[in-house]
Amino acid sequence: MKDKKLPVSRLGRLGRLAAIGARATTSKLLGNEKALAESASDALANLRGLAMKLGQMASYVDGAVPAEHRDAYEAAMSKLRAAASSMPPEAARRVIEEELGAPPDELFAVWEDRPFASASIGQVHRAATRDGQPVAVKVQFEGISRAVESDLANASLLGSLLGPIGNRLGVREQLAEVRARFLEELDYRHEAARQMQFRELFAADDKVLIPEVLDELSSRRVLTTVFAPGVGFEDARAASEEERRRWAETLWRFVFTSLLHKGLFNADPHPGNYLFEADGTVHFLDFGCTRVLSRDNLELVRACHRSAAHGDLDGLAEAALTMFRMPKTGPVASIARAYVEACFTPIWTAGPYHINRDYAASLLHAIRDNAMLAARGKLGELEPMPPDWVFFNRLQLGFYSVLARLDVAVDYNAIERHLLTFHEP
Repeated sequence: MKDKKLPVSRLGRLGRLAAIGARATTSKLLGNEKALAESASDALANLRGLAMKLGQMASYVDGAVPAEHRDAYEAAMSKLRAAASSMPPEAARRVIEEELGAPPDELFAVWEDRPFASASIGQVHRAATRDGQPVAVKVQFEGISRAVESDLANASLLGSLLGPIGNRLGVREQLAEVRARFLEELDYRHEAARQMQFRELFAADDKVLIPEVLDELSSRRVLTTVFAPGVGFEDARAASEEERRRWAETLWRFVFTSLLHKGLFNADPHPGNYLFEADGTVHFLDFGCTRVLSRDNLELVRACHRSAAHGDLDGLAEAALTMFRMPKTGPVASIARAYVEACFTPIWTAGPYHINRDYAASLLHAIRDNAMLAARGKLGELEPMPPDWVFFNRLQLGFYSVLARLDVAVDYNAIERHLLTFHEP
């Protein structure tokens, strides 16, 4: 995609988003959703940062757009999964020299100026080290730090405009959590440390592979890792049913092994973050947005999964309501219990369960509908969702949407029981 100047100021970025909204109104009046989707995709690709992340989520999270317009938006927004406007070669070279002290031609035996992947805050180049090791080099966009700061400031401003409704829903605290995680994502040193933590955790699992980080060729704005093979998500979706089943099992094991063993999870289940091999192996990429649960929250998560795996829905509800600091009786408790049971259906169902797109979309619809009830005061007094869990919802909704696109039945209950054996009382 052709490079355009990255807008970084608060007003500049807010103006671009407002322009998308204006085009949306015109396109809806004309009944041209396809044109709107394509226009919005191009605009978000140029904005990059948090605005582009929202577009990426719309491309794969079921329920994010109305079902009747889903195909048009997904076709347009899918471009954002693998590519955005890229930096000119001289800009990428400049970032590398500023960060690593030398131009790429001196640091690498082979360097490709044209990026092969580009996302919300950086682009990825093929290269080879001086000893011939093929590597992927992620280079952060120039100016993206300021752009993200502007997006976060605009989000805070919009949150403050909600007034009492925002206070009821805990928007201020939740935006603070979003800010903390996305500022971490701008520091590739943080990502490198997390990536190696995950790599160590799965060292004994030959189907969960995580590329090694080359510390000497990495810094705050440059991240160099061993190049990973495999096919992308769209090719994986077209593979045989047995291959897709093996990949779904590997994906589930990756997400819930790290969560249940260490309270650690990657909060960005973007389809572009996986590469697939035919034997069920999955290479996992991009560890910029991660979260670690507190000890107390980890024990509650384990209690939820243990209860669900054994079909104890009362125990599941008790642990979940405690975890989210919600009342145990009344309308809020009833709604929350129904939602939690729905989320854990693949686990408490004995035998294979087929996660499909309608199921994944129903979870997002339930969150939206319940938030609207809460905002209108229809649920009485309630505690807003603790900010600790903001990114947990992103993982849940995004991960189920990824599994829905693999479109296979898997015995998740059996996998969960195996993962939980070492924690059984």
